[in-house]
Amino acid sequence: MLKRIPPIISPELIKTLMEMGHGDEICIADGNFPAYCYGKKVIHMDGHGVLDILEAILRFFPLDTNMGKPVILMACADKGEGPPGIWENFRNIILSGEESGAFSGFRFIQRLEFYNRASSCFAVIATSEKALYANIILRKGVI
Repeated sequence: MLKRIPPIISPELIKTLMEMGHGDEICIADGNFPAYCYGKKVIHMDGHGVLDILEAILRFFPLDTNMGKPVILMACADKGEGPPGIWENFRNIILSGEESGAFSGFRFIQRLEFYNRASSCFAVIATSEKALYANIILRKGVI
């Protein structure tokens, strides 16, 4: 056991986060995301939601704010609905863990572009999240 590592972070996930370098990306995917079709490496976190994983990771994972928006979300299909409520939760978690105040919002990309982007991510974390459009890509920065 180690101190201050959130218990939700598995040994496989901490190893993966440590192996990532500046500019590498990781996708935290909801339960509907086709992780094995698009993930080079898939880390299962069954029974956990995206918000808990995001909050735990951002305790020690620096975001790359030097090259635009380091957080990417899958844009909603145009069905006349407002933004998913989980996006505001994403924003609150990111802002609460941000030290530099440099977070300038999300970058939105369409579903197929998001899938292609996920395929180039260092890893995809497959969760049991039930919320729709709860997929998020984080680009790692420097300490």
